[in-house]
Amino acid sequence: MFIRAYLRASTMDQDANRARDQLTEFVANHDHKVAHYYVENESGASLQRPELFKLLDNTQPGDVLLVEQVDRLSRLTEADWQRLRAIIKAKEVKVVALDLPTSHQFMAKTTTDADAFTSRMLGAINDMLLDMLAAVARKDYEDRRRRQEAGILKAKAKGAFKGRGTDKDKHARILACLAKGMSIREAAAATKTSTATVQRARKMASGD
Repeated sequence: MFIRAYLRASTMDQDANRARDQLTEFVANHDHKVAHYYVENESGASLQRPELFKLLDNTQPGDVLLVEQVDRLSRLTEADWQRLRAIIKAKEVKVVALDLPTSHQFMAKTTTDADAFTSRMLGAINDMLLDMLAAVARKDYEDRRRRQEAGILKAKAKGAFKGRGTDKDKHARILACLAKGMSIREAAAATKTSTATVQRARKMASGD
């Protein structure tokens, strides 16, 4: 069994690695080791996640896809979630999430014949709960978006909405990297931001 841990955060300003120690400890408590960590900063509401699909490309039947929470794997629409679930099922990958206790059975090194029936029952329950938690994660995402949009509309009506402010410290670090001769991609990696943020900082500094 190979255990592949998937760590995701929505934006470059968030630390996708924050749950690494927690996942490592969980696996060690089950007498296993994480074979590889796949880390990316992409929205869970999008299927455009290169590291997740790299993980799936690398898997073999029986491997474990380990996540901190189901919402790290999916905040997808129902249609996109079913597409992803179909890929996971076709690859015969076992999804284990720390917030889904019924999935922890997949960490067992061996399963006796006497446990087979119980294991199948738990597997069926786990699939149902996995779908349910994915649906809850999507609803939470949509609710937060609606509240955010309502707040913006309310602020605009009062003339108080000014949009997202500029992170001057971050821009200063970006410009310092560019001044050293770094490329846009290198500056983005060094400051843990996106290439779009680097380009925006450079544009604002030049007054364009």
